Amino acid sequence: MSVELNHRISGQGEPLILLHGLFGSLENLGGVARRLEDGWHIHGLDQRNHGSSPHTDEMTYPAMASDVVAYMDAQGIDKAHLLGHSMGGKVAMQVALSYPERVLGIIVADISPVSYQPRHDAILEGMKNLDLRGVKSRTEADSRLAEYVETPGVRQFLLKNLERIPKDEIEQDDLLFRWRLNLPVIDASYSNLSAAPEGDGPYDGAVLFIKGADSAYIQTKHQDTIQTLFPNAELKIIEGTGHWLHAEKADTFATLCRQFLEQ
Repeated sequence: MSVELNHRISGQGEPLILLHGLFGSLENLGGVARRLEDGWHIHGLDQRNHGSSPHTDEMTYPAMASDVVAYMDAQGIDKAHLLGHSMGGKVAMQVALSYPERVLGIIVADISPVSYQPRHDAILEGMKNLDLRGVKSRTEADSRLAEYVETPGVRQFLLKNLERIPKDEIEQDDLLFRWRLNLPVIDASYSNLSAAPEGDGPYDGAVLFIKGADSAYIQTKHQDTIQTLFPNAELKIIEGTGHWLHAEKADTFATLCRQFLEQ
């Protein structure tokens, strides 16, 4: 069953739907939206269990794809371009495989349509074990999370999901913050999120994969699967970037997107 997704709309032109990655929100692709809103009608979405979208016990790629199509129906969008990063890229691929008639083309940022070994165990463990009692600031939360997650940039990204509890909802004097995302369901559904999109394909529309040169998410061994599911796919590589390529070289990333979308 689909849920009604929180969204932000800007720009004008053909519709372009932006889909963020795991632990993220529509804010993560805000820079992409700002760089492309002069030519496209941008729809940034918070995916289920993330951002300000509803929490639900089901979290699979077919379910998340149905959310996107339900959003398109609600907005009166017949067909749209899709751009997804990481988990969002898998959602974009799932939409293309399940609802090809609704898709003008897709851009997949640094992810392949394959199953991955667990990569976020330490992050999930840290977020689950972070004791928020007595935390009075994000700086204090960051200090506590550092026991589990070493990289400051990763902690900064994760802590964007920390929100202050409204005064009228505070039930314990020593608990002032909470996670905005649905951490228990994301944790329980992690194997679903590590899995490949469902469907045998092919999706015959235009597809652009963009890889960060220093990232291992798109590998040579994935090419056969990519070509089977997306026979018209092309691959671009951005040198000097890792998995966060859209943030590390935002202008280059947006230029590649623009060139593809204008074809």
